[in-house]
Amino acid sequence: MRILDSPPPGWLHRRRRLLLDVLLWAVVAAPVGYAEASPPHSRYTLPLLVGKLFVLGAAVVASRRQPLVALVLAVLGSLVDGNFVFAIPVFSYLAGRRSATVGPAIMVFVLITAGGTALNLGLLGAGAATWFLLASVLLFAAVFPWLVGRYRRQQQELTDAGRRHVDALTREQRGAAERIRLRERARIAGEMHDSLGHDLSLIALRAAALEVAADLDDRHRAAAGELRASVSAATERLHEIIGVLREEAGGSLRPSGETVADLVEGAREAGMAVRLDAAPAVAELPAMTGHAAHRIVREALTNAARYAPGAPVDVRLSRDGDRVEVAVVNDAPSAGPLPAPPSQGSGLLALAERVRLAGGTLDAGHRADGGFTVRAVLPATAAPPEAIGSVAEGGLTSWSDERPGAVERPVDAERRLHDARRRVRRSLLVALVAPVGFGLVLSFVYYPVATAGTVLDRATFDQMRVGAARSELVGLPRRQLERSAAVERAGCEYYTDGNFPLAAPTWRLCFTDGRLVSKEWIA
Repeated sequence: MRILDSPPPGWLHRRRRLLLDVLLWAVVAAPVGYAEASPPHSRYTLPLLVGKLFVLGAAVVASRRQPLVALVLAVLGSLVDGNFVFAIPVFSYLAGRRSATVGPAIMVFVLITAGGTALNLGLLGAGAATWFLLASVLLFAAVFPWLVGRYRRQQQELTDAGRRHVDALTREQRGAAERIRLRERARIAGEMHDSLGHDLSLIALRAAALEVAADLDDRHRAAAGELRASVSAATERLHEIIGVLREEAGGSLRPSGETVADLVEGAREAGMAVRLDAAPAVAELPAMTGHAAHRIVREALTNAARYAPGAPVDVRLSRDGDRVEVAVVNDAPSAGPLPAPPSQGSGLLALAERVRLAGGTLDAGHRADGGFTVRAVLPATAAPPEAIGSVAEGGLTSWSDERPGAVERPVDAERRLHDARRRVRRSLLVALVAPVGFGLVLSFVYYPVATAGTVLDRATFDQMRVGAARSELVGLPRRQLERSAAVERAGCEYYTDGNFPLAAPTWRLCFTDGRLVSKEWIA
């Protein structure tokens, strides 16, 4: 049995677009095709029809990527065939719907208006009434549909912005839960490392002291060695567990009320030679700095007990202005380090992260004489809450990535949603107000041109007497109003009373042999 291949993912989309374009072409071509198909026919009917349909097809194709080009083709086609006017609202709506910016559309409308005015008033000699009619057609058949399309585009952007906002909030909620989980894992890892790691190191130190005691018999010395080896193995397993639980930005807790002096005292009781030099000015430190200093001393003493047993250790805390320096220095072990599993360096890595979160810097490394130094510089004043929160959360509240495909923050999504709502309200207001405003502008432009020198007031009209010579009529306007076929009579002149905005004929004065034979008001 043959298995048919499924169509490619974009095939159905392209087929749907093609069907929509064909349907659009059929709609805009129907008025043109119907007019050309109606008799009478000439020998140029078929070529003209093919040319007009080709222009409409080109406009449909261009409407996908260059919708303003399609609108211009429809407007130019209306110069040859008035039935192209039916296509202008369609392509104008698509231009508003598919154009990302408004500047090019405004430029096109300005050029169409200027070109149409120059063509009708200059080259063709059309009157003001014809110009006003064509300008009104441009307003309601092109500008208004474009505004509606623009409004629909803004609505779609508002929908997309709302969806992105919901997605960002969902990601933020998931991220908050993940951060809580990671902080709890880091807290557990910190507790295990700080408490158990330190205690195990001290136990190993005591066991090592028993192992080298001179008054201990061989059986007890072997047991002490086994105890030290077991503690070292347990410490290594503890580091493996911490490596699973620890996250890079993890925090840790210290026993309540324990100070650096308590740490030093505990190490002395375990047999370490530790000297503490702490300035009185460092007694009161900010919480982040105090925790970091405690963590530095604990980690350094643990490493000294593990890798330099019997070597003297100096712990110094000093303050210089708004900075606090914490230094733990141990000499090289006299008999070399005891056998122990290789270090993974996780303690110093976590320590460096803790110092960074507190706003300080850490420097740790071997000395030329074989000893080891851990030195940190910390702020002596509390950092602003905003800065701490920004660092602790990995900068999530302090930066925005605008690159394509970057994860959008809820605050950015909220701003986009707000901007989309504002654009939709503005587009709706423009779609409702702009046609009225443009209509008033057209009226104010058309009215002075159409009525200049043609206004006859009622009082002057009433004073005119039938039978008077035309030269004797006082207040007769200097020019006549353009006449329409509905009211035109031979030998008659038409004037307006200045009605706004159409300036339609109001008075009819008929003359025979230069004398007024009738005057009437046109309803």
